[in-house]
Amino acid sequence: MNIEVRNQEPKEVWNMFADLNAVPRPSKKEERIIAFMVNFGKKLHLDTFVDSVGNVIIKKTATAGFENRKTVILQSHLDMVHQKNNETNFDFETEGIKMRVDGDWVTAKGTTLGADNGLGVAAIMAILASKTIEHPNLEALFTIDEETGMTGAMGLRANILEGSILLNLDTEEDDEIGMGCAGGIDITAQKNYKEEDTPKESVAITITVKGLNGGHSGMDIHRGLGNANKIMNRILYNSAIKFDASIAEVIGGGLRNAIPRESTAIIILHSSLKDSFLSETTLLIKKIKEELIVVEKNLTIELEETELPKKTLNKVTQNEFLKAVYAALNGVFKMSTTIKDLVETSNNIANITAKEGTIKIGCLTRSSSESSKFDLANSIKSAFELAGFEVSLTGNYPGWEPNINSEILAITADLYEKINGKKAKVAACHAGLECGILGKNYPKVDMVSFGPTIRGAHSPDEKASISSTQKFWKFLQEILKNIPEKQ
Repeated sequence: MNIEVRNQEPKEVWNMFADLNAVPRPSKKEERIIAFMVNFGKKLHLDTFVDSVGNVIIKKTATAGFENRKTVILQSHLDMVHQKNNETNFDFETEGIKMRVDGDWVTAKGTTLGADNGLGVAAIMAILASKTIEHPNLEALFTIDEETGMTGAMGLRANILEGSILLNLDTEEDDEIGMGCAGGIDITAQKNYKEEDTPKESVAITITVKGLNGGHSGMDIHRGLGNANKIMNRILYNSAIKFDASIAEVIGGGLRNAIPRESTAIIILHSSLKDSFLSETTLLIKKIKEELIVVEKNLTIELEETELPKKTLNKVTQNEFLKAVYAALNGVFKMSTTIKDLVETSNNIANITAKEGTIKIGCLTRSSSESSKFDLANSIKSAFELAGFEVSLTGNYPGWEPNINSEILAITADLYEKINGKKAKVAACHAGLECGILGKNYPKVDMVSFGPTIRGAHSPDEKASISSTQKFWKFLQEILKNIPEKQ
């Protein structure tokens, strides 16, 4: 399957991408991909080193005639989101991504593709390896752990890079040039509880929510997609209120930056209520599907009798848990008042686990406004604290404030129009790019972000456009030819 990908144009990019995807690179476990990149740079006899936190930096001198141009930092992140369908048997820590071509798209077999941000990495690798592409002095910055903490960008010291222009290759629409992004903060709510014995004359029902689109918790949050944790909580709340059901366990969602696609719960109710529960809950499921039919055509919610567990949540804790999740906002909180159609602030209830005496809930709040970010985070924190949870706010990272007077923004916007015959969409995005963090240690660096079209990032439906990658590759090369001279 990967051979078919290698034969796509531009071959120099897709071959690098295939090489990259042969190396396991989940966030927090990037040792192998770091070693791979170091070996890549050294084989090219380029100045290659790893900084104190694990970022890989590879430097390449300018081609003839470009020595007096400003030095450019080319930046992408090495790690990828590791999501797979439940039925897919795949180990992200030992296996390479299995890719295939479907028309104009490259996709993966039941897993995330890693085009976010592997295509950016592959394009930089192709430039470093090329003997014909014209460019100024280059500093390739490959950061680690972008998807789960941005610790690579946060740990980059201020004296390592000399470039004055940074090209971040980590956006997902090829007609957009990014000039700003959202910051974020993680909310973790945790509570221990006493378990109760399962009552006699009870029946256990497994509830399964699956088939949702999922997607990027920033870029896709405005689409009104279903959140498996919220859907499950709605069903559990109804079951508890109307049928006095007890919860044995809940396991929903996964990564903090992915809209949860699946959730499973086991509930207990009196045997005499089984038929009425199934009848009414089936009607509720029908209503939920009707509400989401436009955006979630493949949503499936199943009810199945299962083996009776020995323990359940106690009713007091259960009531607090269900009401807290109901009260916590999920989705768009506020739209920007200064940039049209930009989500300013949002929250994703990313994962919920309730079993064996512990409930843990994880959220990711994003905003291009620092004050609004903490306003929403404190609102959600308050909802969980009122329910007796211990709540922590961690992993705070800043947004990237737009600079409408950016020199590189003007250059890239002008080039895009000349190449494509129409204007690019110059915009900020509701995603956590590393530009905001990098800008703290390198405040004088002028930055833009762009990339090829990618759909379904952070989900097993992720796919990358072949024709768009060709467009992106041409654009990137033209930008490097048009970097201004040093002043």
